[in-house]
Amino acid sequence: MKSFFRVKETYVTIICDGDLLRTAQEAIFEARGIIESKIAEDPFFGITYDPMEPKDSDHPLIQRMCYASVVAGVGPMAGVAGAVAEFAVRKLVDAGAEEAVIENGGDIAFYSPKGRSVGIFADHPVFKDLAFEVSSDDILGICSSSRKIGPSVSLGESSISTVLSDNVVLADCCATALGNIVKSEQDLAECCERIGSLEGVRGCLSCCGDKIAMFGDLPEIVKADCSNVL
Repeated sequence: MKSFFRVKETYVTIICDGDLLRTAQEAIFEARGIIESKIAEDPFFGITYDPMEPKDSDHPLIQRMCYASVVAGVGPMAGVAGAVAEFAVRKLVDAGAEEAVIENGGDIAFYSPKGRSVGIFADHPVFKDLAFEVSSDDILGICSSSRKIGPSVSLGESSISTVLSDNVVLADCCATALGNIVKSEQDLAECCERIGSLEGVRGCLSCCGDKIAMFGDLPEIVKADCSNVL
């Protein structure tokens, strides 16, 4: 079952069994509450573009955001969408979901042993009607950053930068980092290697102008009607 859910800035696509939809929605509210409480306690957490070291006193979700920010070299809120998505998918898996996928503003927490096509939308002619063919027995992060698409801040020039990691929050932060450092077609390969070599990153891709670079372990890319895929 695919459904759409919105609460404040969070606008998600949820794929799960219908009887677990409420579990996903409640988890999204819970994750947002944890992050909002942290920002109320420490407003700097919500605005900084600099990494923040995790604190023992923080909730594990906040610690994951901080850890990912340090690895990627970005602010912890760069991983907020992935953090909310991962938190909710983990609740679904713990509740016995056979499949659980949440897309939150281009950042995806993916659990589907049987596999799905995940569309690549980049407003880029080379990526028209292409998708990753993905299956995973554990939660996988497939996260993207773009200077063109969506409300998130990107300081670089890539049409899209996508990172895969078993840590969804890390994938989100690293996608932001990759999007930030790509400034031209000439530095695509170097930037992808830099981010793709970070501990915990499976692979990444980025496109700028007419060029594309890929690094690491990426799923098969297939032709797809992206109006019918996630």
